[in-house]
Amino acid sequence: MSTTQAVASLQAEVTRLRHELQTLKVEDQVPAIGDQIYIGQYLVERLVQLGVTQMFGVPGDFNLGFLDFVEDHPKMQWVGNCNELNAAYAADGYARVKEGSLGVVTTTFGVGELSATNGIAGAFSEHVPVLHLVGSPSTVQQKEKPMLHHTLGDGRYDAYFQASKQFTWTQASLTSKDTAAAEIDRVLTECVVMARPVYLMLPTDLAYEKISSKRLQTPINSEPPANDPDVENFVLDEIVKLANHAQHETIILVDACAIRHTVKKEVEELYRRTGFPVYAAPMGKTAVNEQYERYGGIYVGSLSSPEIKEKVESAKLILSIGGLKSDFNTGNFTYSIPTGRTVEFHSDHIKVQFAGFPGIGMKRLLPKLTARLQPFADEAKLLSVPKYTLPIPQEDGDVITQSYLWPRVGKFFKNHDIIVAETGTSSFGVLDIPMPTGAMFLSQILWGSIGWTVGSTLGAALAGRDIGMGRTILFVGDGSLQLTVQELSTMVRSGVTPIIFVLNNEGYTIERYLHGMNRKYNDIVNWKWTSLLTVLGGTEGKTCQSYTVRTKKEISALLDDPKFAAADKIQLVEIIMQRLDAPRALKHQAELSGLTNRYVA
Repeated sequence: MSTTQAVASLQAEVTRLRHELQTLKVEDQVPAIGDQIYIGQYLVERLVQLGVTQMFGVPGDFNLGFLDFVEDHPKMQWVGNCNELNAAYAADGYARVKEGSLGVVTTTFGVGELSATNGIAGAFSEHVPVLHLVGSPSTVQQKEKPMLHHTLGDGRYDAYFQASKQFTWTQASLTSKDTAAAEIDRVLTECVVMARPVYLMLPTDLAYEKISSKRLQTPINSEPPANDPDVENFVLDEIVKLANHAQHETIILVDACAIRHTVKKEVEELYRRTGFPVYAAPMGKTAVNEQYERYGGIYVGSLSSPEIKEKVESAKLILSIGGLKSDFNTGNFTYSIPTGRTVEFHSDHIKVQFAGFPGIGMKRLLPKLTARLQPFADEAKLLSVPKYTLPIPQEDGDVITQSYLWPRVGKFFKNHDIIVAETGTSSFGVLDIPMPTGAMFLSQILWGSIGWTVGSTLGAALAGRDIGMGRTILFVGDGSLQLTVQELSTMVRSGVTPIIFVLNNEGYTIERYLHGMNRKYNDIVNWKWTSLLTVLGGTEGKTCQSYTVRTKKEISALLDDPKFAAADKIQLVEIIMQRLDAPRALKHQAELSGLTNRYVA
């Protein structure tokens, strides 16, 4: 690191600490809810202030006392899950839909929290703000270290806390009522500002200690730290110079962190006021209104359609916003956009060609950049943007193929639907569908934990209900659903009504294409899929409805049925598909991944 970069990094850290101090500042105001409050109540109130209405998790003896505060709060609902992994997935899905808020998963010490860790790690990987709240033994027990249940039996009461450091942005183990409120505020601030999961241990005795409620009068500061004005102006000048050099050949490429760090509105203002063509990476799908006339489609390196690939890679300047350049998000690292023609915008730094500017965040910079680039609008419109469409193919035969299914269900989608696609066949298939206005696309493309979508659909549907979204629609493979199927029962109990399309193609199709096309380890037991909802608590025809479709005619008729489309009850559709059929992009990705994995006989 150069001296200049070191100084810039230090300045960025100073700015961050000033931001934290602003968060912790307490105004001298009269408390509104009484002078004293239990620490457990304080935490719930803070979450409610941040827009949280649902808390996911599994009860355990070290969190039961705290859960009384949750259940008794008029604005907070406890969503009891079937296991902690599913609860973490649900909190992840909730946070993705309820942008600007966070998801919360509550577990018990040791056995519960370790079960949730996969879900927390996925949230960390994909920049999703989730609070992992752990009910822990009392402060006295942690000090005296008896051989307590849920411990490792060797006195290491901090083992799980130490493990959490690998998968969360920041952590706190509450030890004193004097510092509890400040620690809670610090952890929650980091969660929402950094858009990463955080970890908080709440001992059984501290949950019932009383503290002053005065801090609650000062809202948590969820805005990102301010940019250094001199550095910011320099960055703006440099970008404008590059735009002048590119003339009208500038494009915008939007990715996942534009969603996670809540800059979708700023990005929309940028592309509408400048007229620059706008594209999205797979993880950034629906960050842009896909019905906008100058939206060109999904760019995924060598897997892109030829027209999109040519338009993106020939641009003289690419404004890359919120990029996460993972293998599946870049066509196995086949992006062909040179650094010398790229400006990268991130939540905590900007990169202009080869120069990095730490501490300069995109949230505050983008509106100023829009004002500087707006004069380019007339010239920008000279660059044509072919409208990307996905027509339904004319095929012989009535078997439901991958090439038919995805454009056909695309016609079924409506404005403001939430579409959730499982890792594998579903996520690759949905990717090319132009989404209607206001729709939200959820998929775990970087972490890629199969089964994630089932718990996530529960959280997404509850968040969608809160903010007035439309239907929640899940596409999941038969293999993936078997991992987390229990959460269908929580959906029934919670009264959400997603439509669940189960792709029955006899096993793990994406794994077959990666390796072992006909190996038994990629096979699964074929469940009686249309019996699941009734087994898990639904009443067929009343609270749930299940279908099996085997032909194009059958699925088309179902999709055209107004009663089905109304989604007034939870519905499961088993789609019978060919065992080795797969979307085009999945096949190509598997070829590239196979070369990387280098499996040999």
